[in-house]
Amino acid sequence: MSATHTGFQTEIEFELPKGFLDETATLHRRGTMRLATAADEILPLRDPRVQQNEAYLAVIVLARVVTRLGSLTDIHTGVIEGLYASDFGYLQQLYEQFNAVDDESTQTAERPRPSAKALRRVAVGEA
Repeated sequence: MSATHTGFQTEIEFELPKGFLDETATLHRRGTMRLATAADEILPLRDPRVQQNEAYLAVIVLARVVTRLGSLTDIHTGVIEGLYASDFGYLQQLYEQFNAVDDESTQTAERPRPSAKALRRVAVGEA
């Protein structure tokens, strides 16, 4: 089930290709991601981990917007770091699609904002 507000979707459910295996060997595959806010993309830039390694930006942003993963509701950077690479890539792609501007006229009128695609390029060293 996904949440909507004033005509647009604010949350989306997903299922990871492989899943997150926690410390008790429980596999978590289904989760929820919310729409990102400006703060979700701006505040992590101040984090010393991002200043030392720009690739870490994607980890922090995903930890902020993923609200549930299986029975886990406290999604922190350690959880995102523990994802298999294919699941990490899946969430980055989902983030990009979910947070894309839908109206093309709005895209041309507004200044473009950083996307998960850009975050992914940094994470894999394509910048």
